[in-house]
Amino acid sequence: MEANNIDIADTVSASQKLQASDAKNLLSKASKLIAMKGKKVNEFNVKNSVNQEAIDAMLGPTGNLRAPTIRVGNTYLVGFNEDVFSAEFA
Repeated sequence: MEANNIDIADTVSASQKLQASDAKNLLSKASKLIAMKGKKVNEFNVKNSVNQEAIDAMLGPTGNLRAPTIRVGNTYLVGFNEDVFSAEFA
């Protein structure tokens, strides 16, 4: 985050396990989700409804919310991809 001069407004301890219901709650207040796993990037429009595929994209194999999960305006970024971060925080 420091490399992109991003101010962190709120953090959640990794010991607090956020699951599918938490992911759905977060997305209910968003308009877009960008889920990244390495070079694979999926975008979901969640403005009008939140589908199970979007929720699943936010969760890791243990069923907990993947890290990092970042809210930028009305968009959630989950996971990491350097190209996406560079574009979103330019």
